[in-house]
Amino acid sequence: MRRLMMVLAVWAVGLSSFAELNLPALFSDGMVLQRDQNVAVWGWADPGAEVTVSFAGKEQSAKADKTGKFMVRLKKMKASTEPRLLKVVSGGESVEVENVLVGEVWLCSGQSNMQMAVKGSDNFDKEQPAANYPLIRMFLTDLKASTELQKDCTGSWKVCSPESIGVFSATAYFFGRELHQELDVPVGLIRSCWGGTRIEAWSPAASLEQFPAVAADKAQLDAKAEKFDEAAGGERHAKLMEEWRQKVTRSKAEGSKAPRRPRKQKNPRNSQNYPANLYNAMINPLVPYGMRGAIWYQGEANAHSTEQAILYRDLLENMVVQWRKDWGGNFPFYAVQLVNFKAPQSQPVEDTAWAFIRESFLEFHKEVSNAWIAITIDVGMEKNIHPTNKQAVGYRLAQQALAKTYKKDVVAGGPIYKSMKTKGNTIVVKFDDIGSGLVEQGGEPLKTFALAGADKQFVVAQAVIVGDTVVVSSSKVADPVAVRYAWADNPVNCNLFNKEGFPASPFRTDGWPAQENGR
Repeated sequence: MRRLMMVLAVWAVGLSSFAELNLPALFSDGMVLQRDQNVAVWGWADPGAEVTVSFAGKEQSAKADKTGKFMVRLKKMKASTEPRLLKVVSGGESVEVENVLVGEVWLCSGQSNMQMAVKGSDNFDKEQPAANYPLIRMFLTDLKASTELQKDCTGSWKVCSPESIGVFSATAYFFGRELHQELDVPVGLIRSCWGGTRIEAWSPAASLEQFPAVAADKAQLDAKAEKFDEAAGGERHAKLMEEWRQKVTRSKAEGSKAPRRPRKQKNPRNSQNYPANLYNAMINPLVPYGMRGAIWYQGEANAHSTEQAILYRDLLENMVVQWRKDWGGNFPFYAVQLVNFKAPQSQPVEDTAWAFIRESFLEFHKEVSNAWIAITIDVGMEKNIHPTNKQAVGYRLAQQALAKTYKKDVVAGGPIYKSMKTKGNTIVVKFDDIGSGLVEQGGEPLKTFALAGADKQFVVAQAVIVGDTVVVSSSKVADPVAVRYAWADNPVNCNLFNKEGFPASPFRTDGWPAQENGR
Protein backbone atom coordinates (compact mmCIF):
# COMPACT_ATOMS: atom_id res chain seq x y z
CA MET A 1 0.00 0.00 0.00
CA ARG A 2 1.17 3.52 -0.68
CA ARG A 3 2.84 4.64 2.54
CA LEU A 4 2.82 8.15 3.89
CA MET A 5 5.78 8.47 6.24
CA MET A 6 5.96 11.40 8.60
CA VAL A 7 9.54 12.05 9.59
CA LEU A 8 9.91 14.39 12.52
CA ALA A 9 12.44 17.02 11.60
CA VAL A 10 12.25 19.60 14.37
CA TRP A 11 15.32 21.44 13.19
CA ALA A 12 13.77 21.91 9.70
CA VAL A 13 10.05 22.45 10.11
CA GLY A 14 9.57 23.34 13.76
CA LEU A 15 7.63 21.66 16.49
CA SER A 16 4.17 22.77 15.43
CA SER A 17 3.94 22.19 11.66
CA PHE A 18 4.46 19.50 9.07
CA ALA A 19 4.36 19.79 5.29
CA GLU A 20 1.18 18.43 3.70
CA LEU A 21 2.51 16.24 0.92
CA ASN A 22 -0.03 14.48 -1.30
CA LEU A 23 -0.04 12.74 -4.67
CA PRO A 24 -3.01 12.19 -7.01
CA ALA A 25 -4.79 8.85 -6.79
CA LEU A 26 -3.14 7.78 -10.05
CA PHE A 27 0.23 7.76 -8.29
CA SER A 28 -0.38 4.72 -6.15
CA ASP A 29 0.89 1.18 -5.75
CA GLY A 30 0.89 -0.92 -8.90
CA MET A 31 1.01 2.01 -11.30
CA VAL A 32 2.57 1.90 -14.77
CA LEU A 33 4.61 4.82 -16.12
CA GLN A 34 4.77 5.53 -19.84
CA ARG A 35 8.03 4.51 -21.51
CA ASP A 36 9.96 6.74 -23.92
CA GLN A 37 8.33 9.96 -22.70
CA ASN A 38 9.25 12.71 -20.25
CA VAL A 39 6.74 11.61 -17.63
CA ALA A 40 5.01 14.14 -15.38
CA VAL A 41 4.86 13.50 -11.64
CA TRP A 42 2.84 16.02 -9.68
CA GLY A 43 1.10 16.59 -6.39
CA TRP A 44 0.70 19.08 -3.58
CA ALA A 45 2.97 20.30 -0.80
CA ASP A 46 3.39 23.47 1.23
CA PRO A 47 3.50 26.54 -1.03
CA GLY A 48 7.11 27.24 -1.96
CA ALA A 49 8.35 23.93 -0.58
CA GLU A 50 11.16 22.04 -2.31
CA VAL A 51 10.02 18.64 -3.58
CA THR A 52 12.28 15.83 -4.82
CA VAL A 53 11.06 12.86 -6.84
CA SER A 54 13.26 9.74 -7.01
CA PHE A 55 12.77 6.79 -9.36
CA ALA A 56 15.05 4.23 -10.99
CA GLY A 57 18.17 5.80 -9.49
CA LYS A 58 17.44 9.31 -10.74
CA GLU A 59 16.11 12.44 -9.05
CA GLN A 60 14.19 15.51 -10.20
CA SER A 61 13.35 18.49 -8.00
CA ALA A 62 10.87 21.37 -8.17
CA LYS A 63 9.30 23.99 -5.93
CA ALA A 64 5.60 23.99 -5.14
CA ASP A 65 3.80 27.07 -6.48
CA LYS A 66 1.73 29.46 -4.38
CA THR A 67 -1.21 27.01 -4.45
CA GLY A 68 1.03 24.18 -3.28
CA LYS A 69 1.10 22.31 -6.59
CA PHE A 70 4.39 20.91 -7.84
CA MET A 71 5.39 19.03 -10.98
CA VAL A 72 8.55 17.38 -12.22
CA ARG A 73 9.26 15.57 -15.46
CA LEU A 74 11.09 12.27 -15.25
CA LYS A 75 13.40 11.79 -18.20
CA LYS A 76 12.55 9.17 -20.81
CA MET A 77 12.81 5.59 -19.62
CA LYS A 78 12.87 2.23 -21.32
CA ALA A 79 10.22 -0.36 -20.53
CA SER A 80 10.90 -2.24 -17.31
CA THR A 81 9.23 -5.23 -15.70
CA GLU A 82 11.13 -4.67 -12.44
CA PRO A 83 8.80 -3.53 -9.63
CA ARG A 84 10.46 -0.34 -8.36
CA LEU A 85 9.85 2.36 -5.81
CA LEU A 86 8.85 5.93 -6.65
CA LYS A 87 9.63 8.24 -3.74
CA VAL A 88 8.57 11.85 -3.25
CA VAL A 89 10.18 13.90 -0.46
CA SER A 90 9.43 17.36 0.83
CA GLY A 91 10.69 18.72 4.14
CA GLY A 92 9.94 16.15 6.79
CA GLU A 93 7.53 14.07 4.73
CA SER A 94 7.86 11.42 2.10
CA VAL A 95 5.42 9.41 0.00
CA GLU A 96 6.44 6.02 -1.39
CA VAL A 97 4.68 4.32 -4.27
CA GLU A 98 5.56 0.65 -4.61
CA ASN A 99 5.50 -1.92 -7.42
CA VAL A 100 5.91 0.65 -10.21
CA LEU A 101 6.51 -0.61 -13.76
CA VAL A 102 7.38 1.18 -17.01
CA GLY A 103 5.58 0.31 -20.23
CA GLU A 104 2.63 1.36 -22.37
CA VAL A 105 -0.25 3.35 -20.83
CA TRP A 106 -3.66 3.90 -22.45
CA LEU A 107 -6.71 5.88 -21.38
CA CYS A 108 -9.89 3.84 -21.84
CA SER A 109 -13.06 5.92 -21.81
CA GLY A 110 -16.68 6.02 -22.92
CA GLN A 111 -19.97 4.64 -21.66
CA SER A 112 -21.34 1.25 -20.58
CA ASN A 113 -19.72 -0.85 -23.29
CA MET A 114 -16.33 0.35 -22.06
CA GLN A 115 -17.43 -0.04 -18.45
CA MET A 116 -18.77 -3.58 -19.01
CA ALA A 117 -16.65 -5.97 -16.94
CA VAL A 118 -14.79 -9.06 -18.09
CA LYS A 119 -17.10 -11.21 -15.96
CA GLY A 120 -19.95 -10.27 -18.33
CA SER A 121 -18.10 -11.17 -21.54
CA ASP A 122 -18.04 -14.42 -23.49
CA ASN A 123 -16.29 -17.46 -22.00
CA PHE A 124 -15.52 -15.95 -18.62
CA ASP A 125 -15.13 -19.45 -17.19
CA LYS A 126 -12.09 -19.82 -19.46
CA GLU A 127 -10.88 -16.22 -19.40
CA GLN A 128 -10.70 -15.99 -15.62
CA PRO A 129 -8.20 -18.78 -14.86
CA ALA A 130 -6.06 -17.69 -17.83
CA ALA A 131 -5.83 -14.07 -16.65
CA ASN A 132 -2.44 -14.42 -14.99
CA TYR A 133 -0.78 -11.27 -16.34
CA PRO A 134 0.92 -9.42 -13.48
CA LEU A 135 2.45 -6.97 -15.97
CA ILE A 136 -1.04 -5.73 -16.97
CA ARG A 137 -2.52 -3.22 -14.56
CA MET A 138 -5.78 -1.28 -14.64
CA PHE A 139 -6.65 1.93 -12.79
CA LEU A 140 -10.37 1.85 -11.99
CA THR A 141 -11.79 5.32 -11.47
CA ASP A 142 -14.82 5.81 -9.28
CA LEU A 143 -17.87 7.40 -10.89
CA LYS A 144 -17.92 11.11 -10.14
CA ALA A 145 -19.56 14.15 -11.76
CA SER A 146 -18.88 17.80 -11.04
CA THR A 147 -19.77 21.21 -12.38
CA GLU A 148 -16.31 22.40 -11.38
CA LEU A 149 -12.88 21.23 -12.51
CA GLN A 150 -11.48 18.70 -10.05
CA LYS A 151 -7.78 18.32 -9.32
CA ASP A 152 -8.01 14.65 -8.29
CA CYS A 153 -10.21 11.60 -8.71
CA THR A 154 -10.69 8.48 -6.61
CA GLY A 155 -9.70 5.01 -7.70
CA SER A 156 -6.94 2.43 -7.48
CA TRP A 157 -4.63 0.27 -9.56
CA LYS A 158 -5.39 -3.44 -9.83
CA VAL A 159 -2.84 -6.02 -10.90
CA CYS A 160 -4.28 -8.48 -13.43
CA SER A 161 -4.92 -11.89 -11.90
CA PRO A 162 -7.71 -14.48 -11.90
CA GLU A 163 -8.93 -12.91 -8.66
CA SER A 164 -9.07 -9.33 -9.98
CA ILE A 165 -9.90 -9.75 -13.66
CA GLY A 166 -13.68 -9.98 -13.22
CA VAL A 167 -14.06 -6.24 -12.57
CA PHE A 168 -11.68 -5.06 -15.31
CA SER A 169 -13.19 -3.32 -18.33
CA ALA A 170 -13.56 -6.13 -20.86
CA THR A 171 -12.84 -4.01 -23.94
CA ALA A 172 -9.82 -2.42 -22.28
CA TYR A 173 -8.49 -5.73 -20.94
CA PHE A 174 -8.67 -7.58 -24.26
CA PHE A 175 -7.08 -4.57 -25.96
CA GLY A 176 -4.31 -4.41 -23.35
CA ARG A 177 -3.72 -8.16 -23.36
CA GLU A 178 -3.11 -8.12 -27.11
CA LEU A 179 -0.65 -5.22 -26.78
CA HIS A 180 1.15 -6.94 -23.91
CA GLN A 181 1.52 -10.19 -25.81
CA GLU A 182 2.67 -8.51 -29.02
CA LEU A 183 4.96 -5.85 -27.52
CA ASP A 184 6.22 -7.85 -24.52
CA VAL A 185 6.11 -4.84 -22.19
CA PRO A 186 4.00 -3.88 -19.15
CA VAL A 187 0.65 -2.30 -19.98
CA GLY A 188 -1.28 0.17 -17.86
CA LEU A 189 -4.96 0.82 -18.60
CA ILE A 190 -6.77 3.80 -17.08
CA ARG A 191 -10.49 3.01 -17.09
CA SER A 192 -12.47 6.25 -16.87
CA CYS A 193 -15.99 5.61 -18.18
CA TRP A 194 -19.64 5.76 -17.13
CA GLY A 195 -22.60 3.88 -18.59
CA GLY A 196 -25.35 5.76 -20.38
CA THR A 197 -23.41 9.00 -20.72
CA ARG A 198 -23.32 11.44 -23.61
CA ILE A 199 -20.17 12.69 -25.27
CA GLU A 200 -20.92 16.26 -24.18
CA ALA A 201 -20.28 15.24 -20.57
CA TRP A 202 -16.74 14.19 -21.48
CA SER A 203 -15.80 17.48 -23.18
CA PRO A 204 -14.66 20.81 -21.66
CA ALA A 205 -17.49 23.28 -21.14
CA ALA A 206 -15.96 26.14 -23.13
CA SER A 207 -15.41 23.92 -26.16
CA LEU A 208 -19.13 23.10 -26.38
CA GLU A 209 -20.28 26.70 -26.76
CA GLN A 210 -19.76 26.47 -30.54
CA PHE A 211 -22.58 23.90 -30.87
CA PRO A 212 -26.07 25.49 -30.78
CA ALA A 213 -27.79 22.14 -30.19
CA VAL A 214 -25.66 21.46 -27.12
CA ALA A 215 -26.25 24.98 -25.83
CA ALA A 216 -30.02 24.47 -26.24
CA ASP A 217 -29.90 21.17 -24.34
CA LYS A 218 -27.88 22.79 -21.59
CA ALA A 219 -30.40 25.63 -21.32
CA GLN A 220 -33.21 23.12 -20.86
CA LEU A 221 -31.27 21.34 -18.12
CA ASP A 222 -30.56 24.67 -16.42
CA ALA A 223 -34.26 25.55 -16.51
CA LYS A 224 -35.14 22.22 -14.89
CA ALA A 225 -32.40 22.73 -12.32
CA GLU A 226 -33.90 26.06 -11.28
CA LYS A 227 -37.20 24.31 -10.55
CA PHE A 228 -35.69 21.24 -8.91
CA ASP A 229 -36.90 20.69 -5.34
CA GLU A 230 -34.31 18.68 -3.43
CA ALA A 231 -36.58 18.03 -0.44
CA ALA A 232 -39.53 16.92 -2.55
CA GLY A 233 -37.26 14.70 -4.58
CA GLY A 234 -35.96 13.07 -1.42
CA GLU A 235 -39.46 12.40 -0.15
CA ARG A 236 -40.50 10.94 -3.48
CA HIS A 237 -37.46 8.67 -3.53
CA ALA A 238 -38.11 7.49 0.03
CA LYS A 239 -41.66 6.53 -0.97
CA LEU A 240 -40.45 4.67 -4.06
CA MET A 241 -37.84 2.86 -1.97
CA GLU A 242 -40.49 1.66 0.49
CA GLU A 243 -42.64 0.41 -2.38
CA TRP A 244 -39.59 -1.28 -3.89
CA ARG A 245 -38.76 -3.09 -0.63
CA GLN A 246 -42.31 -4.43 -0.46
CA LYS A 247 -42.10 -5.66 -4.06
CA VAL A 248 -38.75 -7.35 -3.34
CA THR A 249 -40.27 -9.15 -0.37
CA ARG A 250 -43.18 -10.36 -2.53
CA SER A 251 -40.89 -11.43 -5.35
CA LYS A 252 -38.81 -13.53 -2.97
CA ALA A 253 -41.91 -15.21 -1.61
CA GLU A 254 -43.22 -15.88 -5.11
CA GLY A 255 -39.84 -16.85 -6.53
CA SER A 256 -40.16 -14.21 -9.24
CA LYS A 257 -37.63 -11.72 -10.58
CA ALA A 258 -36.88 -8.84 -8.22
CA PRO A 259 -37.77 -5.34 -9.48
CA ARG A 260 -35.10 -2.80 -10.28
CA ARG A 261 -34.07 -0.51 -7.44
CA PRO A 262 -35.38 3.04 -8.05
CA ARG A 263 -32.80 5.75 -8.65
CA LYS A 264 -32.80 8.95 -6.71
CA GLN A 265 -33.38 11.97 -8.92
CA LYS A 266 -30.55 14.47 -9.11
CA ASN A 267 -30.48 18.15 -9.73
CA PRO A 268 -29.83 18.19 -13.49
CA ARG A 269 -26.69 20.27 -12.99
CA ASN A 270 -25.24 17.47 -10.86
CA SER A 271 -26.04 14.78 -13.40
CA GLN A 272 -23.38 12.72 -15.12
CA ASN A 273 -24.92 13.87 -18.41
CA TYR A 274 -24.72 17.59 -17.78
CA PRO A 275 -22.23 19.03 -20.29
CA ALA A 276 -18.60 18.84 -19.09
CA ASN A 277 -19.42 17.20 -15.75
CA LEU A 278 -17.43 14.03 -16.45
CA TYR A 279 -14.60 15.90 -18.08
CA ASN A 280 -14.37 17.96 -14.90
CA ALA A 281 -14.36 15.02 -12.52
CA MET A 282 -12.97 12.05 -14.48
CA ILE A 283 -10.67 13.44 -17.22
CA ASN A 284 -9.16 16.68 -15.91
CA PRO A 285 -7.72 14.92 -12.82
CA LEU A 286 -5.79 12.56 -15.11
CA VAL A 287 -4.01 15.36 -17.00
CA PRO A 288 -1.06 15.19 -17.78
CA TYR A 289 -0.37 11.59 -16.69
CA GLY A 290 1.99 10.03 -19.24
CA MET A 291 0.19 7.84 -21.75
CA ARG A 292 0.54 6.59 -25.30
CA GLY A 293 -3.03 7.27 -26.40
CA ALA A 294 -6.74 6.65 -25.83
CA ILE A 295 -9.44 4.17 -26.81
CA TRP A 296 -13.10 5.15 -26.84
CA TYR A 297 -16.35 3.15 -26.80
CA GLN A 298 -19.36 5.49 -26.68
CA GLY A 299 -22.07 6.83 -28.95
CA GLU A 300 -25.19 4.89 -28.02
CA ALA A 301 -26.37 7.77 -25.82
CA ASN A 302 -25.98 10.19 -28.74
CA ALA A 303 -27.95 8.08 -31.21
CA HIS A 304 -31.51 8.97 -30.26
CA SER A 305 -32.10 11.02 -33.41
CA THR A 306 -30.47 11.43 -36.80
CA GLU A 307 -29.67 15.04 -35.94
CA GLN A 308 -27.74 13.95 -32.86
CA ALA A 309 -26.03 11.19 -34.82
CA ILE A 310 -24.84 13.56 -37.55
CA LEU A 311 -23.61 16.12 -35.01
CA TYR A 312 -21.63 13.38 -33.27
CA ARG A 313 -18.86 13.52 -35.85
CA ASP A 314 -17.99 17.10 -34.86
CA LEU A 315 -18.52 16.48 -31.15
CA LEU A 316 -16.10 13.56 -31.28
CA GLU A 317 -13.45 15.56 -33.06
CA ASN A 318 -13.94 18.43 -30.63
CA MET A 319 -13.43 16.15 -27.64
CA VAL A 320 -10.28 14.62 -29.11
CA VAL A 321 -8.85 18.04 -29.96
CA GLN A 322 -9.49 19.27 -26.41
CA TRP A 323 -7.95 16.20 -24.78
CA ARG A 324 -4.90 16.53 -27.01
CA LYS A 325 -4.52 20.17 -25.97
CA ASP A 326 -4.63 19.08 -22.34
CA TRP A 327 -1.92 16.48 -22.79
CA GLY A 328 0.11 18.66 -25.13
CA GLY A 329 0.42 16.34 -28.10
CA ASN A 330 -1.30 14.63 -31.02
CA PHE A 331 -1.70 11.29 -29.26
CA PRO A 332 -3.39 8.40 -31.14
CA PHE A 333 -7.10 7.91 -30.58
CA TYR A 334 -9.03 4.75 -31.49
CA ALA A 335 -12.83 4.56 -31.33
CA VAL A 336 -15.27 1.67 -31.64
CA GLN A 337 -17.84 2.15 -34.40
CA LEU A 338 -21.21 1.06 -33.00
CA VAL A 339 -22.20 -2.58 -33.47
CA ASN A 340 -25.31 -4.00 -35.10
CA PHE A 341 -28.30 -3.82 -32.74
CA LYS A 342 -32.13 -3.92 -32.63
CA ALA A 343 -34.48 -5.64 -35.10
CA PRO A 344 -32.83 -7.20 -38.17
CA GLN A 345 -32.85 -5.13 -41.34
CA SER A 346 -36.00 -5.58 -43.43
CA GLN A 347 -35.77 -2.73 -45.98
CA PRO A 348 -33.05 -2.11 -48.61
CA VAL A 349 -31.87 0.85 -46.51
CA GLU A 350 -33.12 2.12 -43.16
CA ASP A 351 -32.35 5.74 -42.31
CA THR A 352 -31.84 5.37 -38.57
CA ALA A 353 -29.77 7.23 -36.02
CA TRP A 354 -27.52 4.20 -35.58
CA ALA A 355 -26.79 4.13 -39.31
CA PHE A 356 -25.93 7.83 -39.33
CA ILE A 357 -23.78 7.68 -36.20
CA ARG A 358 -21.72 4.91 -37.78
CA GLU A 359 -21.17 7.28 -40.68
CA SER A 360 -20.03 9.93 -38.20
CA PHE A 361 -17.43 7.48 -36.90
CA LEU A 362 -16.38 6.66 -40.47
CA GLU A 363 -15.91 10.33 -41.39
CA PHE A 364 -13.98 10.88 -38.17
CA HIS A 365 -11.73 7.97 -39.12
CA LYS A 366 -11.07 9.45 -42.56
CA GLU A 367 -10.71 13.11 -41.66
CA VAL A 368 -9.12 13.47 -38.20
CA SER A 369 -5.36 13.03 -37.92
CA ASN A 370 -3.95 10.13 -35.94
CA ALA A 371 -7.46 8.79 -35.24
CA TRP A 372 -9.07 5.56 -36.41
CA ILE A 373 -11.99 3.24 -35.72
CA ALA A 374 -12.48 -0.44 -35.06
CA ILE A 375 -15.36 -1.80 -37.14
CA THR A 376 -17.71 -4.09 -35.18
CA ILE A 377 -20.78 -4.36 -37.41
CA ASP A 378 -20.71 -8.17 -37.09
CA VAL A 379 -20.44 -8.72 -33.32
CA GLY A 380 -23.64 -7.11 -32.02
CA MET A 381 -26.76 -8.71 -30.55
CA GLU A 382 -30.34 -8.02 -31.56
CA LYS A 383 -31.71 -7.62 -28.03
CA ASN A 384 -28.64 -6.66 -26.03
CA ILE A 385 -27.06 -3.23 -26.34
CA HIS A 386 -24.04 -4.69 -24.52
CA PRO A 387 -22.66 -7.37 -26.85
CA THR A 388 -20.71 -10.00 -24.96
CA ASN A 389 -18.02 -10.65 -27.58
CA LYS A 390 -15.69 -8.03 -26.18
CA GLN A 391 -12.72 -10.17 -27.22
CA ALA A 392 -13.30 -9.17 -30.85
CA VAL A 393 -13.71 -5.49 -29.94
CA GLY A 394 -10.49 -5.38 -27.92
CA TYR A 395 -8.57 -7.34 -30.54
CA ARG A 396 -9.65 -5.02 -33.36
CA LEU A 397 -8.72 -1.91 -31.38
CA ALA A 398 -5.35 -3.49 -30.66
CA GLN A 399 -4.73 -4.34 -34.32
CA GLN A 400 -5.32 -0.71 -35.23
CA ALA A 401 -2.87 0.41 -32.55
CA LEU A 402 -0.27 -2.20 -33.46
CA ALA A 403 -0.36 -1.14 -37.11
CA LYS A 404 -0.73 2.63 -36.77
CA THR A 405 0.96 3.50 -33.47
CA TYR A 406 3.52 0.72 -33.08
CA LYS A 407 4.21 0.30 -36.82
CA LYS A 408 3.83 -3.47 -36.81
CA ASP A 409 3.42 -5.23 -40.12
CA VAL A 410 -0.19 -6.30 -39.54
CA VAL A 411 -3.51 -5.53 -41.20
CA ALA A 412 -5.24 -2.91 -39.07
CA GLY A 413 -8.88 -3.44 -39.94
CA GLY A 414 -11.54 -3.93 -42.54
CA PRO A 415 -12.37 -2.36 -45.91
CA ILE A 416 -13.20 1.38 -45.88
CA TYR A 417 -15.18 2.97 -48.70
CA LYS A 418 -12.91 5.09 -50.92
CA SER A 419 -14.69 6.02 -54.14
CA MET A 420 -17.29 5.01 -56.71
CA LYS A 421 -17.59 5.22 -60.49
CA THR A 422 -20.63 4.66 -62.67
CA LYS A 423 -20.03 2.18 -65.47
CA GLY A 424 -23.09 1.61 -67.63
CA ASN A 425 -25.88 0.30 -65.41
CA THR A 426 -23.46 -0.57 -62.59
CA ILE A 427 -21.50 1.25 -59.94
CA VAL A 428 -17.93 0.16 -59.22
CA VAL A 429 -16.89 0.74 -55.61
CA LYS A 430 -13.27 1.00 -54.47
CA PHE A 431 -11.97 0.53 -50.92
CA ASP A 432 -9.01 1.29 -48.73
CA ASP A 433 -7.70 -1.20 -46.16
CA ILE A 434 -8.55 -4.31 -48.12
CA GLY A 435 -5.65 -6.25 -46.61
CA SER A 436 -4.74 -9.14 -48.87
CA GLY A 437 -8.09 -8.99 -50.67
CA LEU A 438 -11.87 -8.73 -50.45
CA VAL A 439 -13.99 -11.79 -49.66
CA GLU A 440 -17.61 -12.80 -49.14
CA GLN A 441 -17.67 -14.14 -45.59
CA GLY A 442 -19.14 -17.63 -45.47
CA GLY A 443 -18.98 -18.01 -49.25
CA GLU A 444 -22.46 -16.50 -49.67
CA PRO A 445 -23.17 -13.80 -52.27
CA LEU A 446 -22.69 -10.27 -50.94
CA LYS A 447 -25.72 -8.97 -49.09
CA THR A 448 -27.14 -5.66 -47.75
CA PHE A 449 -26.02 -3.68 -50.80
CA ALA A 450 -28.66 -1.27 -52.10
CA LEU A 451 -28.82 0.83 -55.26
CA ALA A 452 -30.77 3.96 -56.20
CA GLY A 453 -31.25 6.19 -59.19
CA ALA A 454 -31.94 9.93 -59.22
CA ASP A 455 -35.35 9.25 -57.64
CA LYS A 456 -33.54 8.27 -54.40
CA GLN A 457 -35.57 5.06 -54.13
CA PHE A 458 -33.26 2.28 -52.98
CA VAL A 459 -33.71 -1.34 -53.99
CA VAL A 460 -31.88 -4.50 -53.02
CA ALA A 461 -28.87 -4.83 -55.31
CA GLN A 462 -26.61 -7.56 -56.56
CA ALA A 463 -22.94 -7.08 -55.67
CA VAL A 464 -19.92 -9.08 -56.76
CA ILE A 465 -16.25 -8.79 -55.96
CA VAL A 466 -14.13 -8.05 -59.02
CA GLY A 467 -10.47 -7.84 -58.06
CA ASP A 468 -10.14 -5.11 -55.47
CA THR A 469 -13.56 -3.61 -56.21
CA VAL A 470 -17.23 -4.42 -55.71
CA VAL A 471 -19.53 -4.06 -58.71
CA VAL A 472 -23.14 -3.23 -57.76
CA SER A 473 -26.17 -3.50 -60.05
CA SER A 474 -29.93 -4.05 -60.17
CA SER A 475 -32.31 -4.77 -63.01
CA LYS A 476 -34.67 -2.23 -61.41
CA VAL A 477 -32.20 0.68 -61.68
CA ALA A 478 -31.10 1.48 -65.22
CA ASP A 479 -29.15 4.61 -64.31
CA PRO A 480 -27.73 4.18 -60.81
CA VAL A 481 -26.33 7.13 -58.91
CA ALA A 482 -25.88 5.88 -55.32
CA VAL A 483 -24.88 2.79 -53.36
CA ARG A 484 -25.35 1.97 -49.70
CA TYR A 485 -24.03 -0.98 -47.73
CA ALA A 486 -25.23 -2.31 -44.37
CA TRP A 487 -27.28 0.85 -43.90
CA ALA A 488 -29.57 -0.10 -40.99
CA ASP A 489 -29.60 -0.61 -37.24
CA ASN A 490 -28.92 -4.31 -37.56
CA PRO A 491 -27.70 -5.43 -41.00
CA VAL A 492 -27.20 -8.98 -39.77
CA ASN A 493 -26.38 -10.43 -43.18
CA CYS A 494 -23.65 -7.98 -44.19
CA ASN A 495 -20.74 -10.11 -45.29
CA LEU A 496 -18.10 -8.02 -47.08
CA PHE A 497 -14.78 -8.69 -45.33
CA ASN A 498 -11.11 -8.79 -46.14
CA LYS A 499 -9.18 -12.05 -46.09
CA GLU A 500 -7.78 -11.23 -42.66
CA GLY A 501 -11.30 -11.50 -41.20
CA PHE A 502 -12.13 -7.83 -40.65
CA PRO A 503 -15.58 -6.57 -41.75
CA ALA A 504 -16.12 -3.64 -44.08
CA SER A 505 -17.59 -0.51 -42.57
CA PRO A 506 -21.17 0.40 -43.48
CA PHE A 507 -21.17 3.28 -45.94
CA ARG A 508 -23.17 5.32 -48.43
CA THR A 509 -21.97 7.13 -51.53
CA ASP A 510 -24.72 9.76 -51.43
CA GLY A 511 -25.22 12.73 -49.13
CA TRP A 512 -29.01 12.74 -49.18
CA PRO A 513 -30.95 13.85 -46.08
CA ALA A 514 -32.52 11.17 -43.93
CA GLN A 515 -35.91 10.00 -45.15
CA GLU A 516 -38.66 9.52 -42.59
CA ASN A 517 -39.89 6.28 -44.10
CA GLY A 518 -36.48 4.69 -43.67
CA ARG A 519 -36.15 3.89 -47.37
